[in-house]
Amino acid sequence: MPEQSNDYRVVVFGAGGVGKSSLVLRFVKGTFRESYIPTIEDTYRQVISCDKSICTLQITDTTGSHQFPAMQRLSISKGHAFILVYSITSRQSLEELKPIYEQICQIKGDVESIPIMLVGNKNDENQNREVDSSEGEAMAKKWKCAFMETSAKLNHNVKELFQELLNLEKRRTVSLQIDGKKSKQQKRKEKLKGKCVVM
Repeated sequence: MPEQSNDYRVVVFGAGGVGKSSLVLRFVKGTFRESYIPTIEDTYRQVISCDKSICTLQITDTTGSHQFPAMQRLSISKGHAFILVYSITSRQSLEELKPIYEQICQIKGDVESIPIMLVGNKNDENQNREVDSSEGEAMAKKWKCAFMETSAKLNHNVKELFQELLNLEKRRTVSLQIDGKKSKQQKRKEKLKGKCVVM
């Protein structure tokens, strides 16, 4: 299969319970689940615009445990872009990203040309914060990647995170907007503007 396929693969890494699945589900389906269900590996697809044509954004939500090193290596070697998620309420979860980042460097070589986002999730839980946003920024600077804080629960910066990640892609033009067309939601909103509904 040629590298320039119609799939743009984004891989989401992070320790267990940091909210990787919550971020992905919030982005793809607009939902949030309060309960924690560990993930082995899930893949979600979203249609996006890529080099003026339509392609599939394939998001791989990986396991938070380190039981599957072969799966992890495979995900890295196939990935085009990476989201490294930690919880702002857990310093340990930030530490656990270091070996993953090192592995991405090992497998991918020059990471400066690869879109990587470091994401501090759960910024709705400020009162339990263990990792200051300045520490996240410093780590991102060290890793030469982009940084953002999100809250899957409050839907804060979730779409922005994926858009920003796609903006980092230099070899192709990838964006969430499909070819300048309005999204279904925008169309629906405009349609509803002129209508009265009697409940």
